[in-house]
Amino acid sequence: MEKQNITLSLPKTLLKKAKSMAAIKGSSISEIVKETLEEKIGAESGYQGAKNRQIALMKKCASLGGRGRIPVSRDELHERR
Repeated sequence: MEKQNITLSLPKTLLKKAKSMAAIKGSSISEIVKETLEEKIGAESGYQGAKNRQIALMKKCASLGGRGRIPVSRDELHERR
């Protein structure tokens, strides 16, 4: 995979914590940022995929027979018997 360098501005306290985390994990800040971005993007694309599947299912569902009109009035629906 081809890589490209970027410039990133972070608060000093966050950078200090990231350096500490990288040292503990035996990793680099770049690796931590890459992993975090991959997790975020994966979660988002997972959500989008689930949303698209649900929309497709709703489009395939059987019609409830209304055809855009309501066959009974509100009063008929709420009539006490």
